[in-house]
Parts: sequence; structure tokens; C-alpha cells
Amino acid sequence: MSEDLSLRSLLRDTALTPSEAKILMAHVLEKHYQLPRSALLSRDDMSLHAEAMAFWKDLEARRLQGEPIAYLVGKRGFHNVELYVAPGVLIPRPETELLVEIGLREIQHLNNPARILDLGTGSGAIALAIAHAVPSAQITATDQSTEALEIASTNAKLLNVASQVQFLQGNWYEAIDDRASFDIILSNPPYIAAQDSHLSQGDLRFEPISALTDHSSGLTCLENIIFGAKHHLNPNGLLAVEHGFDQSDAVVALMKIAGLYDIQTHLDLGGHYRVASGRK
Repeated sequence: MSEDLSLRSLLRDTALTPSEAKILMAHVLEKHYQLPRSALLSRDDMSLHAEAMAFWKDLEARRLQGEPIAYLVGKRGFHNVELYVAPGVLIPRPETELLVEIGLREIQHLNNPARILDLGTGSGAIALAIAHAVPSAQITATDQSTEALEIASTNAKLLNVASQVQFLQGNWYEAIDDRASFDIILSNPPYIAAQDSHLSQGDLRFEPISALTDHSSGLTCLENIIFGAKHHLNPNGLLAVEHGFDQSDAVVALMKIAGLYDIQTHLDLGGHYRVASGRK
């Protein structure tokens, strides 16, 4: 009796969770057969040819070793856009969509085309999600990593928003002109403390360490961004930063010291205070 190597049996017998197995198998079908995800059901009796089978086995083994799904398939959905991602950038997370929502709400109250600064853009997630949603927005996105900026630029082209976004290389405000000013500054900086055990767990083990931690208390990047904002915000301009689930009080305190007003805290979908905002 020959071994059953149908999609149905491969998905049934894998040690992966059903949801992860389906994502990876859909990637195999798309790459090797140009078939949509629906083929997992409509053609579940088909068998993979040798090259596709080897690809599946490689993906399966790498995921079982802990490599993130987003890196394996090379993409991640984020706030109505799909982003190309690779190990040179942080994997965009649902919590960060909160920054996008705050930015979009603020844009609605502006009388002029919005000027936005995204500090530490990574894959371009925040900047490009806003550019996609608001074609009139003009966005500057910075990152110290040239690899991240290459990935972000690729995403801008794929999403047809390259004309709206200017990418600049440098550390936080060092990348922009001293006189540049913005209506909105958004940032999801490295905020995990250097000694946090989460850095050696799960997907974080595979992501760029410089995008996760400041190699210190977790607050140094946030402090730089908050104290530098007043030099680059227009009057009444808004600063919003993502932070750790236990850092809200500390970030609010920094905003008060920096002289910001109308300071607000914002809950993520998990019920944690995840973003703090304030105005110049």
C-alpha cells in the first residue's frame, strides 16, 4: 500500500497546530502551483510533487524549531495592508495598529494635508498603513537600519504609496532636518528591558535585537523620543508612542516632565495600556 501524501494527510499528520499548518501549506500551494488558499479544501486530495514536498518539509521543520511564521512566508497582514517582512525587521503586531488608529483620528481634525513622522519605521508598517488610508498624507519615516529601510521602501513600492513617504536613515530625530516640523509624531521604539526573559522566548528569539530592546531599562528610546518631540511638533501637534504593558505610568511621567499636555493613555485589544499620547 502506498503512503498517503495528500494535502489532507499532510495537514492531519503534522506536529504543527492546524492554523499554522494551513498558513504554511497555503504558501506552498501559492509558490509552487499558483493556487489560492481555498485549494486546501477544494483540492485536499492532491499530492505535492517532490520539489513542493521538500519545501513543505523545510517550512514545517523551521517552524517546529520556532522560526516565526511571518519570516517563513515573507509577509504579514497589518491594518488593511500586507507587508513584506524579513529577519531584518520586527514583525508588525496587532497592538501597533493602535498607533495607526490614533494617527488616523488625528488626521480627521486637521485642516491641511497631514505631515507625519514615523520614528523607527522598521518594515514601514505605521507609515504605510496611514499612507494607504490617507492618500493626501505626507509622511517621513526614519530608521537607523539600512536593511529595514530597504524593506520599508520595497513595501512602499508594492503598496503604490512611494510618492507619499520619504525614508531617512538615522537614529530618531538625527535623521531629519533640525527645522522640520510635523502635525503628528508616531513611534513604536525598542522598549523591552535588556534583562527581560521574553527576549529569549518565542518569535522574539529570531527578531532583530536592536528593534526589541534598548539594551538598558527599556525607557531610554522612549525618553529620547518624548523629549525631542517638542522641537519637531507643530503647535498642538500630537505625539503617540507604543510602550510595554507595565510602562504606562513611567511614560506618562516622562511626557509631563517634557511639558506635553492633554496626555492620554490607550488600551490595546488585550486590555493593557499600550500607547500614551500628548500634545505640544
